[in-house]
Amino acid sequence: MFKKLASEALGLSDIGEIIKPSDYDKTQSDDYVLSEDNEKIFFLIKSKKDEYCFTNLALIHVDGDSAVSSKRNLRRYDYYQHNIRDVSIETAGTIDLDIELKFTMGNYALSIDVNKKYSTEVADIYKALLAISMIQQDNARLRAYGDESLQRAVEVIKHNRSVEANVSQEFGNIAQFVNIWLTDTHHKHTTKDFTDTFHKYIHN
Repeated sequence: MFKKLASEALGLSDIGEIIKPSDYDKTQSDDYVLSEDNEKIFFLIKSKKDEYCFTNLALIHVDGDSAVSSKRNLRRYDYYQHNIRDVSIETAGTIDLDIELKFTMGNYALSIDVNKKYSTEVADIYKALLAISMIQQDNARLRAYGDESLQRAVEVIKHNRSVEANVSQEFGNIAQFVNIWLTDTHHKHTTKDFTDTFHKYIHN
C-alpha cells in the first residue's frame, strides 16, 4: 500500500506502459472489445490508473480515479462519432521519465503519459491517429460537398416543377430522392473501421 501511495504522490502511477499483443487478454479493456463485431485491439497503453485501448473501431478508456482505488469508469469513443484532432507529442527532456501523447476526440481532450523507453511505439500511434484525423477531415469535407449539391438540386426541382403536377406525389419523390442521396453520400464518406490505417502504422 505504501508503494502505491508513494507512486500516486510522485505522479508515477500515471506513466503508461505499452502492452504487448500477447498480453491483451490480461487487461480490463479486452473484456469490452466488441469481438463479435470483428473489433480488434491494435494498440494498448496501461498505467496503474488507466488503460487506453485503441481498436480498429474505437478508443476504449478504462479510467481509474487513483492508483490505490479499484474503482474504474469505462468510456468508449467510436471514431465515426468522435473526430480526432490536435494530435501532438511532447517529447521527454533529459530528466523526464515520460513522453506525452495528446489529442482530442470530439469534445474530449486526452493526454496520455507514456514511459519514454516506448518512444518508437508512441511515434507509431501518433502517426496512426494523425492519419485517422486526416481521413475524417476529408470525409467531412466530401459530406459537406454532397449536402451542398443536394440543396442545389432540390432548389432546381422546386423552381422547375410543372403547375399541373401532383404536389403530394412530387413531394414524395423529392423526399425519397433526398433520403437516398443522404444515405448513400454519408455512408460512402463515413469511415467506421480503420483496420487498414492501423496495419499501416502500428508495428508492435
